[in-house]
Amino acid sequence: MAEVKKSAPGGGATAQRAGSGGWTRFVTARPRLTLLVALVLTALAVLAGGGVADRMGSGGWEDPAAESTYATEALARQFPGSQPNLILLVDAGAAGADAPAVAAQARKLAERLDAEPGVDGVGSYWSTGSPALRSEDGRKAVIAARIAGEEKDAAAVLDRIAPEYRGTHGPVEVSLGGGLAVRHEMQTVIQEDLLRAELIALPLTLVLLVMVFGSAVAALLPLGVGIVAILGTNAVLRGITEFTDVSVFAQNLTTALGLGLAIDYALFVVRRYREELATGADTYTAVRTTLRTAGRTVLFSALTVAVSLAAMLVFPQYFLRSFAYAGIAVVLLAATAALTLLPAALVLLGDRVNALDLRRLLRRGRASGRKADGGEADGGEADGGEGAGWGRATALVMRRAPVFAVLTTAGLVLLGLPFLGVRFGTADDRQLPATASSRVVQDQLRDGFPGDPGGGITVLAEGAATPAQYADYRERIAGLDGVARADGPVTAGGGRAYFTVVPDGEAVGPDAQRTVTELRAEPAPFDTSVTGQAAVLVDSKDALAERLPWAAAVIVLVTLLLVFLLTGSVLIPVQAVVLNALSLTAMFGAVVWVFQDGHLAGFLGFTPTGDIETTLPVLMFCVAFGLSMDYGVFLLSRVKEEYDRTGEHEHSVRFGLRHTGGLITAAAVILAVVMVAIGTSRVTNTKMLGLGVALAVLMDAMVVRSLLVPAVMKLTGRLTWWAPGPLRRFHDRFGISESDAYNPGPTPDVEEVSEARREMTSLRP
Repeated sequence: MAEVKKSAPGGGATAQRAGSGGWTRFVTARPRLTLLVALVLTALAVLAGGGVADRMGSGGWEDPAAESTYATEALARQFPGSQPNLILLVDAGAAGADAPAVAAQARKLAERLDAEPGVDGVGSYWSTGSPALRSEDGRKAVIAARIAGEEKDAAAVLDRIAPEYRGTHGPVEVSLGGGLAVRHEMQTVIQEDLLRAELIALPLTLVLLVMVFGSAVAALLPLGVGIVAILGTNAVLRGITEFTDVSVFAQNLTTALGLGLAIDYALFVVRRYREELATGADTYTAVRTTLRTAGRTVLFSALTVAVSLAAMLVFPQYFLRSFAYAGIAVVLLAATAALTLLPAALVLLGDRVNALDLRRLLRRGRASGRKADGGEADGGEADGGEGAGWGRATALVMRRAPVFAVLTTAGLVLLGLPFLGVRFGTADDRQLPATASSRVVQDQLRDGFPGDPGGGITVLAEGAATPAQYADYRERIAGLDGVARADGPVTAGGGRAYFTVVPDGEAVGPDAQRTVTELRAEPAPFDTSVTGQAAVLVDSKDALAERLPWAAAVIVLVTLLLVFLLTGSVLIPVQAVVLNALSLTAMFGAVVWVFQDGHLAGFLGFTPTGDIETTLPVLMFCVAFGLSMDYGVFLLSRVKEEYDRTGEHEHSVRFGLRHTGGLITAAAVILAVVMVAIGTSRVTNTKMLGLGVALAVLMDAMVVRSLLVPAVMKLTGRLTWWAPGPLRRFHDRFGISESDAYNPGPTPDVEEVSEARREMTSLRP
């Protein structure tokens, strides 16, 4: 029995030879103090993070340095009436908007609104007579205004005045819409949906964890780590809002990654700890060995995920940057909790981590049945022990490696083909459910009023000019292809004016975007700046295209370096990047097929707009790529550990899949449950993010890790581990490996190792 212990990988004797590091001694020396400090810090995080959602914004898709942003801000200061963000839709019913009593009441409302602090640029159908401000059936008309100030300040003004204007006023019924009302209601809906998602995800996650671990005690540990990570990240985001804008959408990522990654890391740590206990190691030795092996992998994995999310910091839109803030914080907090709180809890629990094992009765029943039939009570891989199914499946894949590699790659590419037809657009009120009050107002404006109320392109003119020059410029821009009408100028003192251009067709379609480009190229005797929905979209796409190569370079280069430090191979990092990218094809194809083209729109409950918000694919790529690397590191670290120990390439791949395949699949299913819970949101972008990333995670775990990775590693053979001499020496000095206790010597016979494992397994109580 003693000899078997020595030969068992990661066993107590090996751990003792390796010694323990300072961090391990710190965590295991005072576990109660560690947990007490964590409890106090978590309580402080609850206090610090309270009300964080109220300080977040619901915009952030614009490039703050873009021409359209400059023009919008300048117009808001100089011509507030040109940039209304609040719409009062006045419904006069059968009386009609031109009835004297209706007109009198509407003027009274407009005067009250104009007197409100923080409200500028009030105009209405009854003051201008513009036919664009009255519905085609004559029953409804518009009062428009702008609430000045930053997004949070403007929202506070809206909260204050909305109850005074919404509802019945004499002969008219008033509803509130406009960009500010839409964003404010979107923020409220997101907060409500996030609470519901948490109420769905937490109990389902606990049930799945109990199924994975069997032990109810072990199942509670990952959930605790996730809650600590979420609460801590909310506190971090609350602090960040003091210095910069943060999108409310980032809270969804906090919940998803907080639960998902914390569970991933805790699964890996607890699983390795239980393996060490099963080899006969005592509690402290098992924890130290777990931290030296699985703990290093968790830290390494957290770095790879954080790098993928940090790449979004290169983009100027605060919508994307917010996900980087939230993602980096939650990943690092999840890893920290998994490497401090979890080991401390394991030290205190000891072998009671297996308490309340709901599967033990089933295992005993099966064991008794096998004994009655003359079979083994338990066994290794050959006898159907834990992970044996993964071992057999991997062996099958590797025997038919060319077939699996070609068919799997072709299938993934085929699923991604719809993305070739992607069309990019901007988020609008149709992100909200059809029953949302501000969405109802916008629908009525879109469908019942002449033209598209949100489709205008505005040209800001700055510089001295004569009336003749203004008129000549208006005539020239009115004659451009794709322009239905050009109005203006509306002038102010100091040589400032603006023109309104109404494009043909869709407000943000290709023709409108082309018109923006032509307007910017049109010569004028004064400085011009173009804004409007189409201009914002053009500038956003340009900003993303300019910085996307930098973001991709950061992700690829750092991933290559980190995976090389883990494996010491030149080929494996390249494989990791390529296969991770392949795992995302199904997600991108589904996003276009479902959300752009509208398939399953009725079933999923959203309104297709015929395009995808520009920043969403970037966000989804960074999140999904990071999660794919997370699973890739888990697998590769175990394969590398076994390869270092045995020198057998194919055996090491089978060993890695056998010991991590079930774990990765379980982690992926749990994370997918969390993402699907997020995907139940009534806001389309959040739904797209949740369901799309859930699909990517499942495809990565169940297709790429299970089929494509072993097939490719079989095809590359021992070349998989090749590196030139200088890089090999670099890795020997700076590389990171789970198997720091590896003692190079005679390579053990694979059959002897398997026999030793079977013998150890049969000795388990």
